[in-house]
This record gives sequence, C-alpha cells and structure tokens, in this order.
Amino acid sequence: MTAPSRPTFPLSLAEEGATVRVIAIRGGSAFVLRVAELGINVGCELAVRQREGGGLVVARGAARFALGAGMAQRILVAAEGAADESSQRSKQS
Repeated sequence: MTAPSRPTFPLSLAEEGATVRVIAIRGGSAFVLRVAELGINVGCELAVRQREGGGLVVARGAARFALGAGMAQRILVAAEGAADESSQRSKQS
C-alpha cells in the first residue's frame, strides 16, 4: 500500500505563519546549489515568517532567509501535517 500523496504547491503560495516541508526544487543546477547553500533542500521544514509583495521571509531553525517571488515559485512544498490530518479525519469517520 502506498502512502497518500500530499498536495504540493509553490512556496510563494504558502500562508504567513504556515509550516511547510520542501518536496522538490525546480530549476537548474546553479539554482539548486544556491538554495542548498542557504540550507534549503528537499525534505527540510520551513516556517513562513513574513509575506511582503511577492517575496517571503522563511525560517529554518534559527536561520531566516528572504526569498524573492521567482525563487519561491520554483520551490515546491507541502503543508506540514497535511497527510496526517487527512488520515486522522478519515479514521474518525
């Protein structure tokens, strides 16, 4: 049995205050390297601290990063706990 897949969306669409998990990074090797140098990689958890215009301020642990709209659009995330919440709801029914 396969695990239920979580819906993914670009980081640029995440709500302020949301905690998300990085599912994929779309872009060339230079972009992937750049975000990896910031500490953002597939599987890491990010907290959206602030949204201003198209840009975001995200936190990973104690580190905070400002990302432009273009960068945030190429980072695919899933809401943290989304799969757990939906499975708990179906168990309660």
